[in-house]
Amino acid sequence: MTENVLLAALLGLPGIAVLLLGIALWGQSRLSEQVFYRITSLALFGTVVCGVGLTILLARSGGEQITAHIGEWFSVGHYEFHWVLVADKLSLPFALFCSILIGLIGAFSRRYLHKEPGYFRFYFLLVLFGAGVELIVLAGNLDLFFIGWEIVGLTSALLIAFFHERRKPVEHGLRAFITYRFCDIGLLAAAVWLHHTVGNSAFVASEAASWTGVPVPVGSVNVALVGLLLLWATLGKSAQIPLGGWLPRAMEGPTPSSAIFYGAISVHLGPFLLLRAAPILEASRVVQVAVIAIGGLTAIHATFVGRAQTDIKSILAYASMTQVGIIFVEIGFGLRYLALAHIVGHAAMRSLQILRSPSLLHDHHHLEQSMGGILPQTGGHLERLVPNFMQPWLYRHALERGYFDAIVRDWIVGSFVRVLRFVDALDQRWTGWLAGTERTSVGSKSGGDLS
Repeated sequence: MTENVLLAALLGLPGIAVLLLGIALWGQSRLSEQVFYRITSLALFGTVVCGVGLTILLARSGGEQITAHIGEWFSVGHYEFHWVLVADKLSLPFALFCSILIGLIGAFSRRYLHKEPGYFRFYFLLVLFGAGVELIVLAGNLDLFFIGWEIVGLTSALLIAFFHERRKPVEHGLRAFITYRFCDIGLLAAAVWLHHTVGNSAFVASEAASWTGVPVPVGSVNVALVGLLLLWATLGKSAQIPLGGWLPRAMEGPTPSSAIFYGAISVHLGPFLLLRAAPILEASRVVQVAVIAIGGLTAIHATFVGRAQTDIKSILAYASMTQVGIIFVEIGFGLRYLALAHIVGHAAMRSLQILRSPSLLHDHHHLEQSMGGILPQTGGHLERLVPNFMQPWLYRHALERGYFDAIVRDWIVGSFVRVLRFVDALDQRWTGWLAGTERTSVGSKSGGDLS
């Protein structure tokens, strides 16, 4: 009973904070910055306490997981939506780490965003993001997972467009949101196909990992299809090729949100989904190879592109993309505990680097002035591994960010827009023909020719 209460509180405390802050914003309450910060910090501190308590209880009991059945949301025909939360060796470390990190970002933002016009909006989105992450991590089925996945995507786009008085942040937030929605089709389709083949999407115990995972459907084709759909869903959140062009643009948001989203938590939710899908990867060599190929190509691409960037936030964005690509490779090879440790270590380091980046630019500028010139560039070990005749080509490739932005714009988005315009033209001609306007115009032209 105690375990179920603590598990429900892990999700409930951020949810209550979202409700309180939302009511305050909706009612235009004149609450102080201190009150908003206190509500956020208390909710996140409570999740940390619950996470520590659950970890102790799980370790003492020697069990593999703790499951809380909160209830049924609705039932339609053969479909039932159950609120089921699971705490196991994968979700508990991730939930505890995310709560601590979001709490630290909240504490940092208290002074960093002081007197900022969007201060209250930032804390509302931060605690909403925390609730979405906890829902993803603790979800006991893919349906519940999808709700948290959408909450995180929405808060990410809104924080990228945080400074909405300028055009570029809004454009970049919209680009990220469209990319998320385009890839979220994979997660939704995987859930639907699991319901069609298995009958539900509830996570089940598996020998492939020491935690619950996505159920494996019958038939190699079904397994490969579900696995590839889940992989497609991860490409958007984790900025893997060819859809990673939104990540450096996402740095338009406030530095604390950039740190928590694109250095620490949001970009690692793709690998978390793949860890949940460990039974699928274990059952399909095709999915394993695809995960390794996507991660490896992304790591190589981001490594070269990051070296051609001229601003610190873009460099850190591509550095994050590189490390997440390596994590994909680790998961593909079955090194799941190594991937989990890599996620925690990289998230902690990268969030600190992004928080430090504005001060770093200031310090670098003053250090250059004190030394009387440009600081000497270190490194060069990567260039020595590349033949001389390939270096100009690789530099152009890196400078153009692998041409992926142009390919997506001209061939994918452009083709889609052209198809929509063609359909719109046909629709206008069809409605014109029904209304008789097209025949009237033709008649008038004919009359003019006769005269």
